[in-house]
Amino acid sequence: MNELLAEYAALLARVDAWFAGALAAYPDDITCHRGCSACCSGLFDITLPDAALLKSGFDLLPSSIREALTAQAQARIDALRMRRPEFVPPYLLDGLSEEGWLELLAEFDDSPCLLLDPKGLCLLYAYRPMTCRLHGLPLMDLTGELHDDACCTLNFIGQEPLQLTGLRGEFTEILSQETSLVAEFNLLATGIFTAQRDTLIPAALLVDHGAGAPHGHL
Repeated sequence: MNELLAEYAALLARVDAWFAGALAAYPDDITCHRGCSACCSGLFDITLPDAALLKSGFDLLPSSIREALTAQAQARIDALRMRRPEFVPPYLLDGLSEEGWLELLAEFDDSPCLLLDPKGLCLLYAYRPMTCRLHGLPLMDLTGELHDDACCTLNFIGQEPLQLTGLRGEFTEILSQETSLVAEFNLLATGIFTAQRDTLIPAALLVDHGAGAPHGHL
């Protein structure tokens, strides 16, 4: 499991390198940066390797901060369980029926991520999930294959980012490797070989999905 998490951390570093290159190419057109929390609200799913790495960073925080975050995480899980009592540890989303789940999550759309400090800075930025690192810019492979056309409305105002080759990256390879690593990790963590076993950030602070996750900045 430690080897898989190390490989996953290396994959996250590749995503960070892509984003740094995009920011260097278009510094005046990209608003996304550490400290911008415009998109950091609501509840969204993260993979179990993401949860394991997030928990490893959480465990390094001062005890007073851990205690406060644990209480907030438990409160959010309790609020979810008031409506979906079957959402129990280890808090895997694939164990729930899909009916009404998206509507329930929509109720939390305006809730800031509990990992934000009073200034809007992420307390676990170095350990943040893959989806946080990919959010904000379209995901287009070097070959021109489009994996996701979403772009934060604060970026490239009045422009068409899909036409900018400087935003392209090795996404076909990166996303394929992500799927493979997530499935292998899930097999070790849950006994099921699938890439479709997700959880939530609050749950990641309450459940250790990967004992021995590598510490240190990614």
